[in-house]
Amino acid sequence: MGKEPLKTVIIGSGPAGYTAAIYAARANMSPVLYTGKEPGGQLMITTDVENFPGYPDGIMGPQMMEDLKKQAERFDTEVKYELIERVDFTGPVHKLYTEAGEEIEAHTVIISTGASAKWLGLESEQRLANNGVSACAVCDGFFYRGKEVAIVGAGDSAAEEALYLSNLCPTVHMFVRRDEMRASAIMQERVKKQKNIKIYWNTETEEILGDEVVTGVRVFNNKTGEKQEIPIAGFFVAIGHTPNTQIFKDWLDMEETGYLIHEPNSTKTNVPGVFVSGDASDHVYRQAITAAGTGCMAALDAERYLGEVGII
Repeated sequence: MGKEPLKTVIIGSGPAGYTAAIYAARANMSPVLYTGKEPGGQLMITTDVENFPGYPDGIMGPQMMEDLKKQAERFDTEVKYELIERVDFTGPVHKLYTEAGEEIEAHTVIISTGASAKWLGLESEQRLANNGVSACAVCDGFFYRGKEVAIVGAGDSAAEEALYLSNLCPTVHMFVRRDEMRASAIMQERVKKQKNIKIYWNTETEEILGDEVVTGVRVFNNKTGEKQEIPIAGFFVAIGHTPNTQIFKDWLDMEETGYLIHEPNSTKTNVPGVFVSGDASDHVYRQAITAAGTGCMAALDAERYLGEVGII
């Protein structure tokens, strides 16, 4: 006889995954959490986190993830530093396969695989990440109060982030690659009305300037070839995120962009016993605190499911 299926497996180790683990462990669900390739997720590349409740002096992203991991382990969560490579959700017992080829069976699965920011692909962008370059204005805009900043993007998220920054910064330089924006009409209208948002059409970034911190940006007009350098202290990339959900595409309902779909007021996916939390299904808020909240919800939903099917 093989091993008994696990009560719950959590895939991913950001705020959503660890919060799900804390709740599941305290409910005697003996969770096993697979960290994936980036243990701690996006917060591992975030320096100061100042907007998570309970940290009056702020906390470094990696330290916060370490604290969450310790809390999950305190209640006997088993943390495995491995990647789940594929899944099989055919039957009532779900199968997951690690990169090393190990097969795991579980009655419930909580997906907390997150999303990754899209970048421009410049060397200077990676070199100056967290030293003036950011992919989240709501997270980091506060550090640039009273300073000039730039933002790249043309969708609703970029428009929203530009408006957010315009309340903090004297000028927001907005670079749009084409001669029009993709954002909805109402968002475009708001951006164009905001006097301190300066839109540069047909404009692309050639280089982010600065040795240790961002001091400026060099852009070029892709119609005329004309280049210019603009002094700035912060450079925000808002060209979208890619949810890390590729391994579920044959099994779970998802939006065109890959975000997993769940039932309203629930974390249930279209497969019974499979739940989703965090940025893998959230392209609206994308905050550590909202991810943690849905991690709690997913664990509670999984616990109820296990009760309904008579496992606990």
